[in-house]
Parts: sequence; structure tokens; C-alpha cells
Amino acid sequence: MCGTGASPVCVPRSAGQVRILTLMSLLRAVMQAIRARVFPGSQRYWIERYATGRNSGPGSYGELAEFKAEVLNDFVRTHDVKSVIEFGCGDGNQLRLASYPRYAGLDVSPQAVALCRETFRCDPTKTFKHVDDYAGERADLALSLDVVFHLVEDEVFVAYMARLFASAHRFVIVYSSNTDERPPGTAPHVRHRKFTRWVDEAAPGWKLVRHIPNRYPCDMATDRGSFADFFFFARTCQT
Repeated sequence: MCGTGASPVCVPRSAGQVRILTLMSLLRAVMQAIRARVFPGSQRYWIERYATGRNSGPGSYGELAEFKAEVLNDFVRTHDVKSVIEFGCGDGNQLRLASYPRYAGLDVSPQAVALCRETFRCDPTKTFKHVDDYAGERADLALSLDVVFHLVEDEVFVAYMARLFASAHRFVIVYSSNTDERPPGTAPHVRHRKFTRWVDEAAPGWKLVRHIPNRYPCDMATDRGSFADFFFFARTCQT
């Protein structure tokens, strides 16, 4: 029984059990190798996704998009936020519901940037550029919506988080999962992280000031909802 502190009793495995365990280990290794070969990497995945006409995903549409917009618009209004920068603007559908005085959106996908420029071509308060063209611009509020759990590679995650927090004068809002667990069936382009640990260790000038659980939590039975929550960070020392 777990947690009793009793020493485990070693039971010798039969030859058949050993063979089964060996086959299972080999199968896991093969599946990992296949996933590694099929999955092109986090940046390439999103470039190819938008290039083939796919959108930002269900998190930017329907009830989830409305929930996110309600929370974000209220925050911008009540905290007198004058400017917003977002790393991962996607296809721009979420932005249709936003009420921001001034907005700059960046993305790894040239197609996503082009879509956003076309969608908001008559809105002079919004600008868009490829993330490689980022030149150190800063805003009152930096946003990361449905992005962190798509940063599969450690070096990509660290670079993204450092840039996100460096770009904000006052606030950072992250909409993401916050766990290191990987549930069975997790897609190759998803990697959950306890990202608040990175903030504690690498961004000491920032403090988590609020957490809003998702109004529509993930329901595996119906494949609806989201595992992402809102995490609000405020700068504790001005730079």
C-alpha cells in the first residue's frame, strides 16, 4: 500500500513477464522515435499548420475565445493598460474580440502574420510582425495565450519566456497549463510545463498576483474545454 513506509516484497518475475516488459520497453522506444521523426519541432509545426490553411485551434474560437476576451478586456480596462504586446498572435481570431488601445502581435508563422495584417488592415492601432523581426519593443502588458504548452523544446521555452517578461513594463498574463504531467494521448506538439517555476527562478522582479481557473475546464469525455488557466504577473521593481 502506498505511503505505509513498509519495505516492498521482491517477487521474482517469470521469463514470460520479463519478455513482456522488454517488448513494452521496445515498443515505447519505437513510438518515441516515430513521434520524434514525424513531429518537425514546435516552430516548424506552426509554420506548416498555418501554411496549409489550418487555424489557431479551438482555444481561439467559440466559448473559450469569449471567456478569454472577457477576462482580458476587463483587465485592460480596470488597470488602465495603454499598450499590449502578444507573442503568438496566431490567425487573429481571438484578437477580433479584444479591446486594446494599442496592440503589437508577433508570431513564428509568416502566414499567420499575413492573415492578421489583412484582417486588421483598416485598424491603425494594431501592428504585426514576424518574431524574428522583434527589436526590443515593450508594452504595458505582455500576453501569452495558448502558447507555453506548445513550446516542446527546452531552449525554445526558455528563450520565449525571457523575451515575454522582458517586453513588459507592468504586467504579464499567461494563459496556459501549469503542470509537468503528460497525460496519456498528449499530442506531439503539446508539452505541459510548470512554467511558474521558471518565473520564480529566472524572473525575480515579477510576482504572481492572480490566478483565474478556466470557466470551461478540459473534459476528456467530450473533448471540450481547455486545460489552460489565467496567470497574472505584476512587476515588483521598475526597470
